[in-house]
Amino acid sequence: MWLNPEEVLLKNALKLWVTEKSNDFFLLQRRRGHGDSGGKFTGLLVGALDTVLDSNARVTPFRILLQVPGSQVSWAIACGAAVEEMNRHWDWLVQNLLHSLSVFENKEDVASFVKGKVKGLIAEEVRGRQAAQEEDPEKFRGSLLKFELRFGLPSSEKLVTTYSCCCWKGRVPRQGWLYLSINHMAFYSFLLGKEVKFVIPWAEVTRLERISTGLMTDMVRVTTRQRQRDFSMFLSMDEAFRFMCQLADIALRRLLDSGGLETVHCRRRRPQLRISYYSLLRVLEQQALRAYVLALFRLPRGERLQEAALCSMWTPHARCHTPGTLYTTDRYLGFSSRDEGRCSVLIPLSEVISVEKAESTSVLPSPVIISVRSKKAFQLIELQDRDSLVDSLTTRLRSLQWRHSTFRSRKSLVCYSTAPYKSVSNHTHNTSFRQQICETTMEQMKERLWEEHFSEYGRGIHMFRTEKIQKLVAMGIPESLRGELWMTFSDASSELASHPDYYTGLVAESMGQSSLATEEIERDLHRSLPDHPAFQNVTGIAALRRVLTAYAHRNPKIGYCQSMNILASVLLLYTKEEEAFWLLVTVCERMLPDYFNRRVIGAQVDQSVFEELIRERLPELAEHIPDLSPLSTISLSWFLTLFLSVLPFRSAVCVVDCFFFHGTKAIFQLGLAVLEANAAALCSSADDGQALMVLTGFLDQVTDNDDPSSPASQPPSSPSGEEGNPPVEQHTLITDLITDSYEKFGDLTVKQIESLRCRHRIQVLQAHEDTTKENAVGHAYVSLSPENLSDIYDLFKTEHFINLYWGEGSTTVALQTHDPSRPYVDQYRVDRAQFKSLYVLLVPWLCGLHTDTVAHRTFTLLDQDRDSFITFREFAGWLGMYTLYCKELNEKIRLLYCLHIPPGYCDIIDFCCIPQREFIQFCKTLYSMFHGNPDENELFQAIATVTSLVLQIGEVGHRSRCSGSEVSSDGGTEDEVEENHREGSRDHPVFSTKEEGGTGKSLGLENQSEWTVSYAQILASLLTEQQLVNFFEKPMDLSAKVAEAKLKQYHERAGLLMLQQGTR
Repeated sequence: MWLNPEEVLLKNALKLWVTEKSNDFFLLQRRRGHGDSGGKFTGLLVGALDTVLDSNARVTPFRILLQVPGSQVSWAIACGAAVEEMNRHWDWLVQNLLHSLSVFENKEDVASFVKGKVKGLIAEEVRGRQAAQEEDPEKFRGSLLKFELRFGLPSSEKLVTTYSCCCWKGRVPRQGWLYLSINHMAFYSFLLGKEVKFVIPWAEVTRLERISTGLMTDMVRVTTRQRQRDFSMFLSMDEAFRFMCQLADIALRRLLDSGGLETVHCRRRRPQLRISYYSLLRVLEQQALRAYVLALFRLPRGERLQEAALCSMWTPHARCHTPGTLYTTDRYLGFSSRDEGRCSVLIPLSEVISVEKAESTSVLPSPVIISVRSKKAFQLIELQDRDSLVDSLTTRLRSLQWRHSTFRSRKSLVCYSTAPYKSVSNHTHNTSFRQQICETTMEQMKERLWEEHFSEYGRGIHMFRTEKIQKLVAMGIPESLRGELWMTFSDASSELASHPDYYTGLVAESMGQSSLATEEIERDLHRSLPDHPAFQNVTGIAALRRVLTAYAHRNPKIGYCQSMNILASVLLLYTKEEEAFWLLVTVCERMLPDYFNRRVIGAQVDQSVFEELIRERLPELAEHIPDLSPLSTISLSWFLTLFLSVLPFRSAVCVVDCFFFHGTKAIFQLGLAVLEANAAALCSSADDGQALMVLTGFLDQVTDNDDPSSPASQPPSSPSGEEGNPPVEQHTLITDLITDSYEKFGDLTVKQIESLRCRHRIQVLQAHEDTTKENAVGHAYVSLSPENLSDIYDLFKTEHFINLYWGEGSTTVALQTHDPSRPYVDQYRVDRAQFKSLYVLLVPWLCGLHTDTVAHRTFTLLDQDRDSFITFREFAGWLGMYTLYCKELNEKIRLLYCLHIPPGYCDIIDFCCIPQREFIQFCKTLYSMFHGNPDENELFQAIATVTSLVLQIGEVGHRSRCSGSEVSSDGGTEDEVEENHREGSRDHPVFSTKEEGGTGKSLGLENQSEWTVSYAQILASLLTEQQLVNFFEKPMDLSAKVAEAKLKQYHERAGLLMLQQGTR
């Protein structure tokens, strides 16, 4: 089989291998002792050594090595136990690669080319195995059946995959099966007659990490708020951990941040995923690949990945075909070499003229020619599914060209009608603030190098981006080219070209409007580069105001955030105003997503990633400073302002150059380089304040070669101590710092960063959730213990999540009920059905068949704003102050009474009476509460006595009112007022007779002389029966009820949903 290339330092160590076949680049070797009939001592010794080793350490008898002439290092690229298989691999290498390798001039390119080919073959084999397994889903169907039977979750809980592994309890491993689904991870083990099973919702996972212990060198630790669980002995640890991180990240973003819904949407569009988990696995893999591609090429977040095809692209500067992968999205083509960062190209589909197939030959198999508007063409070869790829690209290209032609025709009409305004806006908005400086020798040299680069690698958005351009960027982009290259590297130029007059329209719409964002903008305008001449006049301030206001109008979710003013100011110095706007759009929405919003989730995730990189790349610093959170806090401004707020201006602009070329990877690398340069001083610092001073002092003295005030441009001064001169302050060149960051930390890849972000986003979102809970519990203002209130919050939130997991319409209505921008106590809300579920779990006395009616009435009573939702504040208030758990008998009776009067009358309960029908309902509620009580018979007798007494009281009052109405004909002002209140509440659901099997007719409070009874009369009657007084005054243990509810909530709710789904 093919292997991921592994270095072999000694090709024939200890004479353990015999070469069977060889040529200039490959060796086919056999393990000495395997197949030898002569029985030589060396062969017998090697054979015996291989035999006694365990199965994991045994060496396969055949292997193929890649050797580069003149190098002492070889790479193992294939191994196997059968000579026939190895001969097939050998023949493929000779027929397909040997001739191509002979044309390479650089021998290092040979190794890179072959390794890329082998990795492509491995990827094809993996896809082939997955396709074969997908065609026979019986194994997965069996796993799915076991999953449903063992854990009792609804069928809408989609299983993704299963793994055989061990779950550790202390030092004891339990072998079993780990099930990963969309919303949960579950483990089942049955060993030596003992069954172990548990379910962990992804929403409860606070950390996922790989650890090493004394027992196992590689384990997955899953941490929740209650406990930790360790898993090991996976057949494929990397794959299992990757899917666990991805599923947890998707679930948390969906539940806590209203994001990450791509998987759910794909699942709902593809009902066949019920029996084929490989389809769902591919959806997850495609989503991870899409996130990587968007980050690699800094594409708009709405782009959908269409194809990913292995191929080779002709690179004129290298005079060879570079192996890599072609990624196509809705509006872009992107090519990246096997080694990330070595060579890449981004081609907007709007720049493409045609995509054509050329004649296939042995030297150029399956070629495709992509022609662009700049009269250039890109050649791709070795495309596996060339026909379908070309057809798909051609279809999207034609659709895009048709939309552009339609837009241009409409634009010509609009421009004709708005020509006077457009000429004024053009004059106003196309001013430029490029700093006027003298051309220096260094500046001219850099310009010449860039012009040479353009002639060799191309110019514009689709230029080849290689390691050479990285070196040029590290030197600093010339002032005259900075704006153009920022627009090119970020692809803001494509957005500008495809949205003509968009900015002008935004400015016209937004100027003159007043909002919180515009107030903050006005406050920060004069704080943006206040020392720069461009922003010491009205023209510069006005341009900055228009850019920031237009963006706030474009994206109201972000609006305006601090540090955007600094960034926009720098952009205006090197680009025109409209270009600066599109650069700001690119930074906020593509390159730094989730940075500029109220919660700053993206920046916090990157700070957490930065901490892990410090521990990994700077272990000595991490050892001396175990708590890295202060360094993370200090570095937050580095990421938010791209070092613009901490470095001298001219040095910071060089960092912005690197950022537009490499994205956030450049900020991570530079941050690590800064910490490494100050590691000794940081390790010896006494506190956080001293560490801040160390880093601030270092960054203040980082200078640029072109800066006239830089010490590098000044003549050398006398050394310290000579002729009374003070010691010379040490300075660091920004170019040296950037180069150092590339050399020491340049191996950091976008794929690694995205993987770390996926894992650390879990921790950040859960930290935000902890803050939300803490504030919600602290601001509930109810008479419950903090422990009970915390547990009730968890029950309330879990009920909300369960509806998201399995409820009908969970991606529409239910998601709208969680808004992170709302007050903490109002972020989570439940509807009527969810409240009924919580009511059954928490109410101290269930009412049998009457429970549903009482829960319905209680929900209506609590829903004061009539939006059909109850917030946590209202729910906690019902349990803490306005519920059966309160200590006062009067309050408990008052609550039951309020359930049988019109809404809004609770405040005047002493003046509000209920009719006879509602009193009967009140008695039903009391009767149903006594079922199952040890004193049931005595309570029934007591309530019968009270009922008779109240009926008599009501009858006496009814007769007195009837007789009084006959005597007086015009003395009913107060009764009329009461009647008006009653008239307005006739149609309320509380008074609907549907619950009694009626026709829905109102209860008829319209007659002022009908039979009624008051709260005071009912309370006085109840107090005459000591048995009832003892029942209502008996203290209730809310803690025990909450603990029981936490155990029962999940499976009772799941069972109810399964019954509901089964009846449809």
